Amino acid sequence: MPSKKPLTTTFMALALTAAASLVPGSTFAEDAADLILQHGVFYPVEPAEPVDGSLAIRDGAIVYLGDDAGAAAFAGPATETIDLGGRAVTPGLIDAHSHLFGLGAALVQVDAVGTASYAEVIERVAAAAAELPAGTWVLGRGWDQNDWAGDKAFPHHRQLSAAVTDHPVWLTRIDGHAALLNATALDALGLDGSVEDPSGGRFLRDGEGQLTGVLIDNAMDVARTAVPPPSAEEAARRLRLAADHCLARGLTTVTDMGVSAGMIAAYDRLADAGELPIRAALYLTDDAALLADWFERGPRLDPEGRLTIRGVKLYADGALGSRGAALVEPYSDDPANLGLLVSSGDHLAEVATDAVGAGFQVAIHAIGDRGNLVALDALERAQQSRAFQQWPRLRIEHAQVMRLQDIDRMVERHVIASMQPTHATSDMPWAGDRVGERRLAGAYAWQRVLQAGGKLAFGSDFPVERAAPVLGLYSAVSRQDLDGQPAGGWLPQQRVSRHQALHGFTLGAAEAVFLEHLVGSLAVGKRADLVVWDRDPMTVPERQIVDAQADLTLVDGEIVHRRETGR
Repeated sequence: MPSKKPLTTTFMALALTAAASLVPGSTFAEDAADLILQHGVFYPVEPAEPVDGSLAIRDGAIVYLGDDAGAAAFAGPATETIDLGGRAVTPGLIDAHSHLFGLGAALVQVDAVGTASYAEVIERVAAAAAELPAGTWVLGRGWDQNDWAGDKAFPHHRQLSAAVTDHPVWLTRIDGHAALLNATALDALGLDGSVEDPSGGRFLRDGEGQLTGVLIDNAMDVARTAVPPPSAEEAARRLRLAADHCLARGLTTVTDMGVSAGMIAAYDRLADAGELPIRAALYLTDDAALLADWFERGPRLDPEGRLTIRGVKLYADGALGSRGAALVEPYSDDPANLGLLVSSGDHLAEVATDAVGAGFQVAIHAIGDRGNLVALDALERAQQSRAFQQWPRLRIEHAQVMRLQDIDRMVERHVIASMQPTHATSDMPWAGDRVGERRLAGAYAWQRVLQAGGKLAFGSDFPVERAAPVLGLYSAVSRQDLDGQPAGGWLPQQRVSRHQALHGFTLGAAEAVFLEHLVGSLAVGKRADLVVWDRDPMTVPERQIVDAQADLTLVDGEIVHRRETGR
């Protein structure tokens, strides 16, 4: 391992240069740091080598990173000093693909994540319904029939309808691409066996042609508007809950993929009140009126990087777990099924072209190999439509199953691969059944993207997965479940190093949201977004990465989360 001395010397030189560049007449007290974190192990990300020593913060920015002795020059009468006692510090982690508004809803709805049977889902729903007035909608999220013992088929509403009779129930599947409704909800929405499947969606039916209550992809849109939205006050409250949830887990920047006008209003309500404690990059949903309005006004660019709106989220296909991901060849475990294209290639290309012309970034959800093919074709058409003054950093979201030639094409076209490590470890028990051994060569292929020279941004897709980024770090380096299975990892050639994983959740993700000049690494002049960990996720045994907890989380140099540790 190279010596750390040259790196420390470089940081000291940068810091001392900054200290020497004082406004004439300034006093020592004015130049002193607001906060010094000392006796820690700091992971700058770039360069890769850790620094043993101290970090100083003034006016929300990093002004020093080097050995402990050098930090003394930044200590003044009002400087707060925290002794880290050798604890590890990383940049604040960034989730490049998430749904903060959805997380806020999930935190106050029925949680069906991790249920081992349909009966357990029904039990949780019935318990929640018992606490609500009759007729009130019961909303929940997180069921996954692939996790249930025995039959892995989609559920039928009969059992749920028998257990909950006086409340309409809407339960979103874990991936957000399917929902289960009870009979009361179906009746309230006027849905029966005569309803036709919409383009890009499907109402599942039983052997008698009656609705099972399961709605796939665009079928959900037929009914979703009938579910009452939260009030403006409740929407803002949920957002704050979600932001605090993320900060407690070491996330300092998040995305919200697919926001509506109402969601933007909730963000603005919090931000205007000074109550949005986390950085958020918002991506507009594919709604014609919303996009026309924003394309006319242009992106919202925040020089402080706290709340930005410069992206558009589009959908090529559905999800693999619900067999809605679009495949070039049929599903290996459902030979009559090619999945669903939820948007046409022409639509994707048209919206993408308009978006980049208006100065917006485009992010296209694509999971199956056909979905990725259609998405890449659309992005290429948008790229070819104009000469860019600034590269728009086009993105493929998920890129879960790709043909090898399309991975190369994605890299050649400088399209960012926005991928979620925990999707691989959640899907690995059944992904091979869906697509077969041959197509797994391009499945969840993080290392292949990197080796081809591509750009990788990591996230979680919460609340589809849990928000804690340590779960993503662990999945990225191990490709194992929490029991350490399978031995050596699933498709182990696609594992990444710890530094590559950290880069994906910091600088890689920052670049994907145009914030790398502000955050994503520990460097003099950047904003002081960082996390102090109770254990070092870069050195502990792999399985212990998931046990790491954020003792302190800072955004713009302010401590926005402090874990009760006694220190």
